Parts: sequence; structure tokens; C-alpha cells
Amino acid sequence: MENQTTLIKQVDLTANPAPLGLVAFGMTTVLLNFHNSGLFPLGSMILAMGIFYGGMAQVIAGIMEWKKGNTFGTTAFTSYGFFWLTLVGLLLLPKMGLWDGPKGSSMVAYFILWGIFTSILFIATLRINKPLQIVFSTLAILFFLLALGDYTGNTTIQHIAGYEGILCGASAIYAGLKQVIDEVYGQ
Repeated sequence: MENQTTLIKQVDLTANPAPLGLVAFGMTTVLLNFHNSGLFPLGSMILAMGIFYGGMAQVIAGIMEWKKGNTFGTTAFTSYGFFWLTLVGLLLLPKMGLWDGPKGSSMVAYFILWGIFTSILFIATLRINKPLQIVFSTLAILFFLLALGDYTGNTTIQHIAGYEGILCGASAIYAGLKQVIDEVYGQ
């Protein structure tokens, strides 16, 4: 009797979660940076987006990327989803009287760590595609501008960070919706 081997190829028919994660990140980033640029005050609309769309939707997208075997997508979406949740926590916990707010240069350290993390992920995007390179390069710049704005207290730097953040968020929306359009039109 001959020993035969049969190869079975499993086809993944689940949806691509990246557009959800990118658009959730992008829309939330645009709204927060409308505030950072001085266009309107921080309020419940931005905080709710940070919790539910920027936060929870990205964590869900990250878990879906894990199921697809995409380490980059898992790491990026879950990390930035939890970024949004921690940022909202940093803003709300003191307002609710549950904990003191960040003191001194603690937010500078927070933004610098996120900037370093994002810069390393940017290196990975050099092997992926141009739209993601734009998203991650502008996001790294945004984190460092936010750190500089907090460090100096300079309103002009904070507003520049806001406008740069709008660009970053818009590039993420584009990158996500481009994937939807490409899939729908079979490209």
C-alpha cells in the first residue's frame, strides 16, 4: 500500500477588518484634532467616539486581525484602540473624582512613548503600502508634536499638532475606505 499525502488549502472567507479599524481610528482622530486645532471644545461627542469607535471598534478589528493571522494589524488596532480608551480614562477619571489627573510632564512621557511605538510600526509599513506609511508617519509626528505642545504649553504648537492630526486622521479614513472600494470593485 502506498503512503499518500493530501494537501488541503483552507480559504479564509471572513471579511477584512482593516477598514473598520482604520476608519474608526481616522474619524476619532479627526474629531479630537478639531479640538486640538482650536476649532471647538472637548466634549462628550469626542469622548464617546474615543470610547466606542476609536476604542472598542479598533480593539474588535484587532481581534479580527488576530484570527486572520495578521500580527501587524492585531498589534496596531488593539494598541490604538486601547490608546483611545486610556486617553479618555485620563480625561474622565479626574473629572469624576476617581483619581488625580496627570501631573507635570507625565502626559509628555505618555505621548513620547506612543510616538516611539508608532515610529517602530512605521518601519513595518515600509513593507506594506503607501497609504499606511502616510498614516503611521503622520501619527508619529502627531504624538511628538503633542508631547512638545504639552511640554512647552505653547498654544501655537498645540494648534499645529491639531491640524497635523486632522491630516493623519483623514489619511487613515482614506486608507480604510480605499480598501472597501477596491474590494467592492474587485481591484
